[in-house]
This record gives sequence, C-alpha cells and structure tokens, in this order.
Amino acid sequence: MGSLPDQSTDSRRRPIVVLLLLSLVVTACLGGVMYLVGDLAKFQAVVSEREARTALRDATDPERLDHALKRYPSNKFLTMVALARNDAVEIDAAAQRLLSEAEPRALPKLSDLSTSSLSDLEALRRDLKTAEGNAQTSEARYVALIKTARDKTETDVRSLNVGDDRVSGFMSMIDEQHTAWIELTSKTLASHAEYDSAYEKCVALLVRDFGTYKVTNGQFVFPFQSSANVLNRAATAMAAAAKRISELDDERTRLRQSRLSRWKAFVED
Repeated sequence: MGSLPDQSTDSRRRPIVVLLLLSLVVTACLGGVMYLVGDLAKFQAVVSEREARTALRDATDPERLDHALKRYPSNKFLTMVALARNDAVEIDAAAQRLLSEAEPRALPKLSDLSTSSLSDLEALRRDLKTAEGNAQTSEARYVALIKTARDKTETDVRSLNVGDDRVSGFMSMIDEQHTAWIELTSKTLASHAEYDSAYEKCVALLVRDFGTYKVTNGQFVFPFQSSANVLNRAATAMAAAAKRISELDDERTRLRQSRLSRWKAFVED
C-alpha cells in the first residue's frame, strides 16, 4: 500500500515558498524602482543642461550670469558656472592686490624729479628697490593663493553631487583658468620689476650727480655725455616696460571676457 503525504512537511514548506515568492516580487519591484529612479535622474540631468544652455545663450557678459542663476536657482550647471565666475573674480582681485602692494606709493614721472631734493631722491630710490623686490617675490604668494582658491572651489563643486566625471571636467576648466591667470600675473609682475629697476637706475644717477646737472625745459642736462647716455638708456627701458604693462592690462581685459565662452563650452560638453 502507498503511504499518505506527510501533511506536516507540506505545512512547513508553504511559508518557505511564500517567502521566496515575496522575495522575488520585492526584488523585481526594487529593480523597477531603481531603474525608474536612474532613468529619472538622467532625464533631470538632460533637462538641467538644456535649461542652462538656454539661460547662457543670451549672456554676453559675465555679470549677466547672476540673472541666469536667479532665474534658475536650483540648476546645478548654472551653479557650477557661477562657481567658476567667482573663482575668476577672486584670483583676479588677488593679483590686483599683489600688484598694488608691490608698489609702495605712486611713482612720480621722471621729469617731475627735476625739483626733488637729495633726500627725496634717496627716499625714492629706497622705495624703488623695495618695489622691485616685492615684484620678484609676489609670484610665489600668488601661486599659494591660487592653490587655496582651487581647494575651496573643488569642495564647493563636489557638494553639488554632480558626479565624478562632471567634477573632473569642471576642475580641468578651473585649472586652465588658473594657469592663464598665473602666466599673465607673472608677466605683469616681471614688467613692473623691469620698470622699477630702470627707474631706480635713473634715480641712482641723479643721486650720484646731484648738484652737477641742470634742468632746462624739464630736461636734465649733465656736464658729461656718459651720464646723459645712462639716463637715456634707463628712460628707454622704463618706456618699454610701461608699454608692456599697458599691453598686459589689455590682455587681462580680454582674458576676463574669454572666460564666459569657456564656461558656456563646459555646459555644452
């Protein structure tokens, strides 16, 4: 005779089967939810990029970025562009401060020294030596400031949770920005040092020959041609350095404007 099914065994198996079925259902539901969440995140990112591109399309000046950010305050791409703009403003201002600190006071024109006393000339010469030294050491200070600015910007952009790839691309753009400003500031500091050095040579000559030269129609007249030659060479070097400084100021203005195009390109990438 065949044996009857063990009902106790079946009763024990039913909860296990139910749990397995429930696990499969929950897993399937979770997978679906995760898929939808991931798909929604991608969709939101696409919408955010389009929104940022539209907002930046009419921005022809870095200052107009504030209007775009106010219009879309939750847009992460516009927030990143704003971080890049703030970084550029800060490192530009830092460069300007260093340049101002390098010059202890406003320097008079060479022709204005015709009425200076010996003590005035000696004081000016000391100031020029100080300014020349400041210009030569300011670059290292500027690089340190850039490093601090970079660390802060990276911390801020990572807090937006835009993904490692976006952060990497953004920081590459920031590094390009910093490199351009360091090179420009280095050239400007070097030109200021050249100007101060040439000016100091003029003043040193006036200190050495004080009381022997005359001033006619604002021009220095020396008893020896060699002294006049020294003054003329130094004055020519001053004019050349001043011209380079003016050209670098124009380059600084162009660099400020070009940043906006680079930020727009970042959003388009």
